[in-house]
Amino acid sequence: MSEPVLRVDRLSKNFSGLAAVSEVTLELALGEVHAVIGPNGAGKTTLIGLLSGDLQPSSGSVRYEGKEIAGLPPERIARLGVGHLYQRTNIFPSFTAFENCRLATQARLGSSMRFLRPALRYRELNEAAERALAEVGLAGRRGTPAAALSHGEQRQLELAMTLATAPRLLLLDEPLAGMGGEESQRMVALIAGLAADHAILLVEHDMDAVFSVAHRLTVLVNGRVLASDAPEAIRRSRAVQEAYLGGEAPA
Repeated sequence: MSEPVLRVDRLSKNFSGLAAVSEVTLELALGEVHAVIGPNGAGKTTLIGLLSGDLQPSSGSVRYEGKEIAGLPPERIARLGVGHLYQRTNIFPSFTAFENCRLATQARLGSSMRFLRPALRYRELNEAAERALAEVGLAGRRGTPAAALSHGEQRQLELAMTLATAPRLLLLDEPLAGMGGEESQRMVALIAGLAADHAILLVEHDMDAVFSVAHRLTVLVNGRVLASDAPEAIRRSRAVQEAYLGGEAPA
């Protein structure tokens, strides 16, 4: 693995005295899928919110490519190269897949005096949108309204919208939620392929998917890191089995 793209050091978040995330430390390198697992309420989504800027940390450090980003607003973090795929579908249903991706690209570039020209004339925006759709396998659905896509295709579209912003770090919060077996396999293959050019932090409940795609796993329990290691070491850990996996290692 290369030098870490992301360094998280003793990151904490308290809500009215309750520690949702407590002194979490982890690193993530380009080419790596680092999965964060744990029971409901463990602090996984809170952690992603802290990294994306949706939540402000109570203490600790988050460094992206050597730059401290803890506490920055989410739009600034996104423009630095951090993409966030949310738990819930977040698309414009009446817009086509292509239009959704183009809007995501425009959001990354921000506003400028070029607003007097039609957006369709911006070759760089259109090309970025087309590339993102092709990368997730939706090139053939570019003209389809997002509402007419299947649930799995909508999640692929959201991933394409994230990729259209040209991130190096991807924060994926339950990308397989609500998918059937075939759709899940397709998304896992996409994530594995994206790892070649990205650093990926993955939160996911599908343990088969997690163990098939992750290079490293961090286990959160009650907001704290219980273990962080290679998948096979986590699979064998008795502490992890007792605290999270119900006493049995995943198949």
